[in-house]
Amino acid sequence: MSSFRNILLTTLLTTSAAFAPSSPTLQRTSPLSMVAVDTSEIKNGLTIELDGEPYKVMGFSIMKQARGAAKTTIKFKNLKRGTTIENTYRSGEKFETAEITRKPSQFTYEDENGNYFFMDNESFEEVMIESAVIQDQKKWISEGMELDLIYFKGEVIEVRVPSPYVFEVVETEPNMKGNTAQGYTKPAVLSCGATISVPGFVEQGSMIKVDTEKGEYMERV
Repeated sequence: MSSFRNILLTTLLTTSAAFAPSSPTLQRTSPLSMVAVDTSEIKNGLTIELDGEPYKVMGFSIMKQARGAAKTTIKFKNLKRGTTIENTYRSGEKFETAEITRKPSQFTYEDENGNYFFMDNESFEEVMIESAVIQDQKKWISEGMELDLIYFKGEVIEVRVPSPYVFEVVETEPNMKGNTAQGYTKPAVLSCGATISVPGFVEQGSMIKVDTEKGEYMERV
């Protein structure tokens, strides 16, 4: 009898679970969890957390010693304050990567106070970011550009433009006939407002691919 009751109870629980309403699945941008890395895994662009604040690796060098372990000197940029620091670490020292969230967004406009406005591509909410946060990325941002906003503890700490990206050359001097000098370059103003050096054969109206991280011409498209 006890066995029969157990079978009946199991059947009832299974049936009720099958008809229970399911919870909706929310689609969100997942944060990049904190991961421990050591000096051998350091690379440019990596964001780590030091003293509770986000720092981006801007460059590093490794100094090997005749005796003892090698040392790594790392240049960091504080993504909240904009300041840079340079520290030296023993080989194998560990760091925690910053727990950041990347949100695809679209640039919409800049107001008279220099604040930049973006639309979150997932929530369609408007996000206002002060000019100081964008810093050296300003010159690449053009109306309608799709890019990433990087969040740390709920605050936007970085605007990351795509690289490479295609821009139009809106102003440059004409290519002089007979100028066959190897490696001849000239300045060119792009549709985003930035000025870079381009090969002499590039003309006004050309579409070119640019490495926005290095600020360099890549090819004509």
